[in-house]
Amino acid sequence: MNSSKTKSNVIDPKDAHILVVEDNVSNFVLIARLLAFMGIQKCEWKTTGWGVVDFANTMPRVNLILMDLRLPHEDGYEALKQIRQDPHLKETKVVAVTAHSSTDEMQKAREAGFDGFLSKPLDADLFPEQVRQILSGEEVWDLGI
Repeated sequence: MNSSKTKSNVIDPKDAHILVVEDNVSNFVLIARLLAFMGIQKCEWKTTGWGVVDFANTMPRVNLILMDLRLPHEDGYEALKQIRQDPHLKETKVVAVTAHSSTDEMQKAREAGFDGFLSKPLDADLFPEQVRQILSGEEVWDLGI
């Protein structure tokens, strides 16, 4: 019976609602294609951290936010603060996705309260499994080195 409790925390990719906050069209297209390949059908896109809470609250639910750190208007760190203050989103998994990957940046993201860290360019072979791990409640902290 304990396994059923564990399974309740697991989100099947086909049932997942994911918000990608990314200002680069090519990066979003890659992420969206990889998510679609996994069977994820509910993927929304926002190009800036500004207004991310209002946007996310228009979605039926959000299981995971993949957040670029360097964004126009409000960066990923500022957007994360707002997400954590929102009663509907504060428990949502938020994973930093950045081209500025370093041990220091990863530590800063961890201290800020992100639930994981993925380096760009994303590894198309690893990314689907990393998302599955995150949707299963595991943390993924990957410098991509």
